[in-house]
Amino acid sequence: MPKKSGKKGSSELPLAPLERMIKKAGAERVSNEAARELAMLLQEKATALSSRAVKLAKHAGRVTVTAEDIKMSSKSL
Repeated sequence: MPKKSGKKGSSELPLAPLERMIKKAGAERVSNEAARELAMLLQEKATALSSRAVKLAKHAGRVTVTAEDIKMSSKSL
């Protein structure tokens, strides 16, 4: 069942790849709630990282966020 993007607690990340990642980490079974929770946590972290990267790009006088901005923002978080 698709989630609405405006709904609290929803994520833009697809759950199936996250379930596979959890299984690759050693889980035999993964609940939908576990995959959703991982999706929400990853999205929160990615949003914070992206926000910092945008600030770095703007500080450098650019509108384009580069891989280096992402790398630098990951070091500061």
